[in-house]
Amino acid sequence: MINVSDIAKNKVVALMKEEGLNPENHFVRVGVKSGGCSGLSYELKFDKEKQESDKLFESNGVKIIVEPKSFLYIAGTTLEYSGGLNGTGFVFNNPNAERTCGCGESFSL
Repeated sequence: MINVSDIAKNKVVALMKEEGLNPENHFVRVGVKSGGCSGLSYELKFDKEKQESDKLFESNGVKIIVEPKSFLYIAGTTLEYSGGLNGTGFVFNNPNAERTCGCGESFSL
């Protein structure tokens, strides 16, 4: 399961609408790729189509799709949004991460 906080939901919905997407019919694709100072980094984008192998979750009214390999690394993660002094953007609170970089954009297990 991937969870979405209230603040992240509001930001996702606003961004989707700005791009002409309907939050009821389109998805947030969350993934992991190699890279970043801790070894793995997060990916977040909008997608119009779900692939057959994708895992589908709905949290707080947001439809999230994750390909199976990425799901192993981010199961149980909560997507949040920060607008504080340390920067603005989406934040992944990942209980599986043993180490994260200072900016929080990469992690290792």
